[in-house]
Amino acid sequence: MEENKKFKLVSAKKTRYLLPNILTLAGVCLGISSIKFSIDGNFSLAVTLILLAAILDALDGRIARLIKGTTEFGKELDSLTDFVSFGIAPVFILYFWELQNYGKLGWAITLIYSVCCVLRLARFNLTKIDETEVWKYNFFEGIPSPAGGLLILMPLIYELTDLNLGLEIKKITPYLTVIIAILLVSKVPTLSLKKISISPKTTVFLLLGIGIVFIALLFYTLKTLLIFGIIYLISIPISILIYNKLSKKNAEKISDDNHEDIL
Repeated sequence: MEENKKFKLVSAKKTRYLLPNILTLAGVCLGISSIKFSIDGNFSLAVTLILLAAILDALDGRIARLIKGTTEFGKELDSLTDFVSFGIAPVFILYFWELQNYGKLGWAITLIYSVCCVLRLARFNLTKIDETEVWKYNFFEGIPSPAGGLLILMPLIYELTDLNLGLEIKKITPYLTVIIAILLVSKVPTLSLKKISISPKTTVFLLLGIGIVFIALLFYTLKTLLIFGIIYLISIPISILIYNKLSKKNAEKISDDNHEDIL
């Protein structure tokens, strides 16, 4: 027994904390590597690496909560990784692809996006939701950084596909980048799937949907990304409507509760 203990490099308890952080660090490696491949002109691989970084970002937090391995260190590491993978890497890919053609303006747009992303992440870490407004957990304040990083790449993704719709999407690159940068730091509510509970009856359909999406990403990566990007943009005004409806309903509930207390 003593010999077995000597050969244990990491305890089971520490493994719970290591696994999510390893996934987070893998994400930052993917983000940095995407910049390298964009410099080499391999934009298709660069975009794919950003997608993989986004998938890891979605998994690390969920795995940490599942195995009870959440830590303050992991939270801060996740934010730093998000900034590199979604605040720097995507806009640098755009810069080497198109924005550099705009000279100083292109570089200014690159900086604006990165600054907006870091501000968005800093605000997110400090955001606290009141107990009377728990429904807000179903929303993000502004566009989350992984979504923003993929959305600004949409013109590039369109160019990389074999779609020929006669649209000069490349020209909207600087405008789209600035718009997404503003949405990052805005207070526009966007849907969050983190707190949505799934009933056992719908689990099968959820897994089926995930499987279909996975297959689509595997065989039609760029086209699938483009479709999901469009769907996400369409979902923003829907999110605003749902948010306003829930906000009004919650305000009425609080008003009724206060009225009852007075009586």
